[in-house]
Amino acid sequence: MKKTLFSSLIATAILVTSQAAMAENAPKTVNIGYQKANIFALLKYRGTLDDDFKKQGIAVRWVEFPAGPQMLEGLNVGSIDLAATGDAPPAFAQAAKADLVYLAHSPANPKTEAIVVPENSTIKNVADLKGKRVALNKGSDVNYLLVSALEKAGLSYKDITPVYLPPADARAAFQRGAVDAWVIWDPYYAEVETNAKARLVKNAEGLVPHYTFYLASRKFAETWPETAKKVVDELGSLSDWANKNPAETAKILSTSTGLPQPIWQRALARMPFGAERMTPEVFKEQQALADKFSQIGLLPVKVDVSSATWSLDKKQ
Repeated sequence: MKKTLFSSLIATAILVTSQAAMAENAPKTVNIGYQKANIFALLKYRGTLDDDFKKQGIAVRWVEFPAGPQMLEGLNVGSIDLAATGDAPPAFAQAAKADLVYLAHSPANPKTEAIVVPENSTIKNVADLKGKRVALNKGSDVNYLLVSALEKAGLSYKDITPVYLPPADARAAFQRGAVDAWVIWDPYYAEVETNAKARLVKNAEGLVPHYTFYLASRKFAETWPETAKKVVDELGSLSDWANKNPAETAKILSTSTGLPQPIWQRALARMPFGAERMTPEVFKEQQALADKFSQIGLLPVKVDVSSATWSLDKKQ
């Protein structure tokens, strides 16, 4: 009896010591930036990460941002620890000396961004954009799509007139005919297809891979590597669930964004979720993006993308 009691006390002491060690090796709060339409919004609404971290004594603070560039500014100044954006914002953040690291990436999803025109437009292909006014969000993923599409069609960025507008303003300009074309991503792409019968000129297939990147401040990722890895693992589990349950995913993202579920169902049909660790090939593709933006003058300096490799990946 005494031996059993002694063993029980030892086991309890080990458990308490283990929990204390975990608490010492984990932050008290994790600050996560999200946009209403991205995977972190899905993670926030499902609550699985909050529940798991709560068991470890970690609180999750969700901070909403209107777009990737602003989110990475938040990462740079320390108001958030983690973020998810498309391809372009990390390159611009690195150019601005943001000390970030790439934790992981989604599968390539080139069908989720596109150059669209009004249904009755005379523009039939990318070459027809010459001399036209094209709306886009400056420094966004679709900026890279537009540059790549123009080059493949034998044109340069100087052959069109870029009209830099955030999605809501670009949507209004597209509706009233103030621009000839719009380069946009889902779910805005699905919305303008559905409600304005926008016609596809070219998506990113065969041009650029288009990833979502999961990013962290270097300080956070180096100080709390197991916590950062846990977030990546949680994103992987969430992705598996979302890919298998598109109707429920559409419902959650509809609640988050205010866009009707059918629009989200349309977007999700071409939007694979996932969380894969970075590879040299993906870094190479991201470097090509940064070099192209430097070449056309959108990035003021050359960026070494691989300098944002997470130390956990360097050890592998």
